[in-house]
Amino acid sequence: NLSNRNLIINGAMNVAQRSTAAVTDDAYRTVDRFRIDYGGADNHPTQAQHNLTSSDTGPWEKGFRFSYHLTNGDQTSGAGAGDFMAIDTRLESRDLASCGWDYTSASSYITLSFWVKSSVAQNFYGQVESDDGTAQNYPFETGSLSANTWTKVTKTIPGNSNLTFFNNEGLGLKITLWAFAGTNLTGSVSLNTWAAYSASTRTPDNTSTWWTTNDATLEITGVQLEVGDVAT
Repeated sequence: NLSNRNLIINGAMNVAQRSTAAVTDDAYRTVDRFRIDYGGADNHPTQAQHNLTSSDTGPWEKGFRFSYHLTNGDQTSGAGAGDFMAIDTRLESRDLASCGWDYTSASSYITLSFWVKSSVAQNFYGQVESDDGTAQNYPFETGSLSANTWTKVTKTIPGNSNLTFFNNEGLGLKITLWAFAGTNLTGSVSLNTWAAYSASTRTPDNTSTWWTTNDATLEITGVQLEVGDVAT
């Protein structure tokens, strides 16, 4: 039975072969298969494999013991149009092509779920982006998060006739959670629906509170992508 297999590698953040903490440039520096991308920051952010405890109500009870933890720097110049910071993970095309999802059918689903916590109370945006063929974009939101409180986010995503996944090791799907994206990357875009990808309208306009709060934190764990319309 191929159902309920997690397509995300290291979604529990258990493996951090490079380091458990890094104050460096972007890319993969700590938790395997998860990275940050950013630009326009006044100070480098810190990324880390963070140890959870029993006080991390929600993911702890589900067996998660680590998170991918992002700490903002001091952003004294405010929120610029070209500023951005995001956490993402990337899946190979063949993993999507062979997973059993009828991805060109609007009645066939894949479900993304994860736990998220922010030190700042606000709504965050994310996106699922296909890379093969004509790139497609599926933006979503976390909903309003309470400060320092773990929230489970679940998004059930239908297939679409414009999706293409080649049976190779190239980039097939990128899942991004935006800590902040300036207006050069955002605009008028509908949530929870597939549309052609545009670099200038990846999500709706972002709230800048997290970005302009010095040393704000954002962390995720329990990232799961599975075929079907239920998060198991």
